[in-house]
Amino acid sequence: MPKNIVLGVTGSIAAYKAVEVVSSLVKQGNHVTVIMTSCAQRFVTPVTFQTISKNKVITDLFVDNENYDPEHVALAEQADLIVIAPATANFIGKIASGIADDALTCTVMAAQSKVIIAPAMNDSMYLNPIVQDNLKKLMKLGYKIIEPEKGRLCTGRVGIGRLASVKKIVDVINKEVKRKKIK
Repeated sequence: MPKNIVLGVTGSIAAYKAVEVVSSLVKQGNHVTVIMTSCAQRFVTPVTFQTISKNKVITDLFVDNENYDPEHVALAEQADLIVIAPATANFIGKIASGIADDALTCTVMAAQSKVIIAPAMNDSMYLNPIVQDNLKKLMKLGYKIIEPEKGRLCTGRVGIGRLASVKKIVDVINKEVKRKKIK
């Protein structure tokens, strides 16, 4: 049975890998709705995700300069699972602090389902005690963290912080769906 999965994409060079995650989930028969932050849109366009997911991509809380659309609340209530891949240090800090100031953070704050976070950032940022404390706080609150990998980072150096592989992210999603016996 197809699952309703919300995939949040934040502003990391690893955003291109999220396209592969969406493609894999759609091929499995899932209904995937993508929410992109404004910074994510600097790396990959919403049209790319719309084409792959066959669904409208959410990029803003407002449908135009004057009209507010509470679609994020409905998405949060209907989602079987919410996945953030890649998740930046900024995004992680916002949700750990309860900040809801864009479509993605508002959706996560309204979540009725499990939320999975796949961090991706420079190793210095990932190992920063503040980021680590934020991740620990989120785990205590029931969020699942897919640890980043060690490898070549966008700076050219090798370290921990590279987004987990598409296969690993999709495997974790599938295991969570089966474990929870999501309807």
